[in-house]
Amino acid sequence: MKVLVPVKRVVDYNVKVRVKSDQTGVDIANVKMSMNPFDEIAVEEATRLKEKGVASEILAVSCGVAQCQETLRTAMAIGADRAILVETQQELQPLAVAKLLKALVDKEQPQLVILGKQAIDDDANQTGQMLAALLDWPQATFASKVEVADGKATVTREVDGGLETVALSLPAIVTTDLRLNEPRYVTLPNIMKAKKKPLETVKPEDLGVDVTPRLKTLKVAEPPARKAGVKVADVAELVGKLKNEAKVV
Repeated sequence: MKVLVPVKRVVDYNVKVRVKSDQTGVDIANVKMSMNPFDEIAVEEATRLKEKGVASEILAVSCGVAQCQETLRTAMAIGADRAILVETQQELQPLAVAKLLKALVDKEQPQLVILGKQAIDDDANQTGQMLAALLDWPQATFASKVEVADGKATVTREVDGGLETVALSLPAIVTTDLRLNEPRYVTLPNIMKAKKKPLETVKPEDLGVDVTPRLKTLKVAEPPARKAGVKVADVAELVGKLKNEAKVV
């Protein structure tokens, strides 16, 4: 069984994000970049499926600038067998990424696509669902447990009211949540091995996909600074402030 795992290059989650002075976007100059944490969980889950003998091949895919090769090498160090980079300088929005992934799925014919539920830069939480719609495949989002056997995937997913377990016929789409697993530490020998694994580069035009943005970012601004808290003398004063100032009572 072939598993396709899309991964995204984002600003590292430990970095404090700064907005550009002209408010056109986030400043990523000289900023540490890494794999989107939810995608890292997806790569780990695919690797575990391979270690169990369920999956036979793991294909990592990334869409973006040439530096995304580093992210793909990390995915191969975790356990992916090979990688494809869809290289473009264009700003990629969820629908464009979903269309690129659909073209690759049509070409590679995987039985399972595992990806992070969202990226920590735009928090869109759309790509997996859009890909499932384009392919007309069953989907299970926010997975906290995945089991694959006999041509079916049983997925426990996190919902507002608790947990929900669904069964999907393969091929299918699964998006990962934080509690699915804890990604392994990437060792130096595996990093060296990843450098020798095949990495193919294609362009969106090669896949016949138009990635022109459909949305325009007008302004990016930092959230307003929070006001300092105040102490109140008693419950009556607290209720008065909630009623008259905060107007929540």
